Amino acid sequence: MPEQETQRSEAGKEIEALIIEIVTTFFLLRAEGMRIGVVSPSGEGYWSVLRLLKFYGAQTVPQLARYRYVPRQSVQKLANEMLADGVIELVNNPAHKRSKLLRLTPKGESVFQEMSDHIAKLAETLAAQQQATQLQNAVSVVKHLQEQLRTMLDQ
Repeated sequence: MPEQETQRSEAGKEIEALIIEIVTTFFLLRAEGMRIGVVSPSGEGYWSVLRLLKFYGAQTVPQLARYRYVPRQSVQKLANEMLADGVIELVNNPAHKRSKLLRLTPKGESVFQEMSDHIAKLAETLAAQQQATQLQNAVSVVKHLQEQLRTMLDQ
């Protein structure tokens, strides 16, 4: 017997369309991020980790993984790459003897700023054909969806 189709609201259909567009845009942004050097060749968010360390201070690999909702192993792999690049360093963690903290180095600060400048240029290019109020509404909707999803995932 075929499954009964779920009744769908207009808002539900629009959320589904938005999800599809966000996912498609994510992959396009990741490809562009790889091209301009803010995403590692493996597709990991190099700039994203630098940003988290810049704004939240030194973090452990598990803390970064929890914040990004990704496996610890993928953050560890990226952290190893970033350690080799000299943009982060390991420091003692007063809360845990074996789990070191990752911290930005001066080189990491510089690389973060350079990457942020690339992102700002990309944003200005994309903004040329947009209206600020529409973008503000889009940001608001996406932030609200993030909050809902984080709540769902944290339950």
